Amino acid sequence: MSGTSTSQLTFAVPKGRILDEALPVMARAGVVPESGFHDKANRALSFATDRGDMRIIRVRAFDVATFVAFGAAQAGIVGSDVIEEFDYSELYAPVDLDIGHCRLSVAVPQDESGYAPGHASHLRIATKYPNITSRWFERQGIQAECVKLNGAMELAPSLGLSRRIVDLVSTGRTLKENGLVEADVIMPVSARLIVNRAALKTDARVADLVERFRALASAEAA
Repeated sequence: MSGTSTSQLTFAVPKGRILDEALPVMARAGVVPESGFHDKANRALSFATDRGDMRIIRVRAFDVATFVAFGAAQAGIVGSDVIEEFDYSELYAPVDLDIGHCRLSVAVPQDESGYAPGHASHLRIATKYPNITSRWFERQGIQAECVKLNGAMELAPSLGLSRRIVDLVSTGRTLKENGLVEADVIMPVSARLIVNRAALKTDARVADLVERFRALASAEAA
């Protein structure tokens, strides 16, 4: 492995629900953003850290995976749902951070009786996870026609777009408020540290980050 690079490391974090839980873990691993990062009125996407050789970018969760997979960022934090959806070969997820817990589930209208996916050969599903969804329903012997939505999935059944959705579920409150019930769990989800495989091999700082986060995860599990 080569020595420490003189270039700046880029650490990608997702906007939204995972970030609040991730920040304390990042701080314990030595990744601390500048104060402007916490200013909700600040529209910047790139921030300095207390390390001169590292910056943090704050982007959509799906974009975290893309930035890291293509080497524009060397490391980051994202949910295992995103990792599974993209399945990038250059993405390595060495540490489960044990935060951001939820699940990716199939939901149906409350008034739909006898939900049984095996009774249909073709279903239309509204989701922002078309790859995971297609694979899961294929294993049930069903061809899933996935309608890609980036949000407001819960509206799809009531507006006739699809009778089923696949989305992240935490408490289930949003489903209930929109007349839906959880029917199947496709996968449990938690936040992971991800790194670019090439960067891990060529930059000692990336390997050091992995070891820092791994040590934290081990200590939490002990």
